[in-house]
Amino acid sequence: MANQNEKLRNAIVNAFETFKKINDEANAEIQSKLEFVIGSYDFDKNPVGLYEFGNKALKTLTKIKEKSTKKVTKKVIDDLEKALAK
Repeated sequence: MANQNEKLRNAIVNAFETFKKINDEANAEIQSKLEFVIGSYDFDKNPVGLYEFGNKALKTLTKIKEKSTKKVTKKVIDDLEKALAK
């Protein structure tokens, strides 16, 4: 299970980095939540926040990709989808 959680953590780090690159104020809240749950998971290894905000990030990134395919890579979305499917 820990391995799956680490995959999810890594997918969320990539999502977080993508939000940073997009640099849109509309995503500031989800970006800060992702940063928080990554740190929280690193501290206590409880993946609950990763799953909760991973799903929200996936929805947001999918919407961004629909509007502008260049801003979000397919790999970021695929990795998140795989990591969240448990």
